[in-house]
Amino acid sequence: MQQYIAFLRGINVGGHRVKMTDLRAQFEELGFTNVATFIASGNVIFEAADADTARLQAQIEQQLQQALGYTVATFLRSRAEVAAIAAYEPFAQHTSDVDVYTVSIMLLAQTPPDDLHQQLAAFETPLDAFHVHDREIYWLCRAKTTESLVDWALVGKTVSLPPVTVRNATTIRKLAAKYPPT
Repeated sequence: MQQYIAFLRGINVGGHRVKMTDLRAQFEELGFTNVATFIASGNVIFEAADADTARLQAQIEQQLQQALGYTVATFLRSRAEVAAIAAYEPFAQHTSDVDVYTVSIMLLAQTPPDDLHQQLAAFETPLDAFHVHDREIYWLCRAKTTESLVDWALVGKTVSLPPVTVRNATTIRKLAAKYPPT
């Protein structure tokens, strides 16, 4: 059995409320085992016999579309991948001089274009920095994220981003600690 963590976009935000028991039931209907959820923001841990992540993502998205009535983009990572994401520290040297900072991790559905870092660099500010690594974008905000100076609407219009969902680095670290690779 393969062990995965599904990061779902649009769960319990924007008026889309889903009980975690209902979400677990949808994954169990797909035949997945050892299904668990982690905080009520669309993080689902499960095991599946299938190792084809693209097929699994499509199955989950179709199941959730039918059950919830709206599209739920799904981003799968193995437990080992989540551990690697949690351990990666692209901003260690940039946070020692500030008291308040937030690192968010944008999980991408596929490998980003080679020039994504250059595209994002145009939107860096005195508070905000970006780093692209594998299928993730790490975003450092040297303040609270609500104080970010990034014009996200402009980013969305001008940067070729594949589908993405965002998690706080603390959430990723907690997931990696609670569900280590076995």
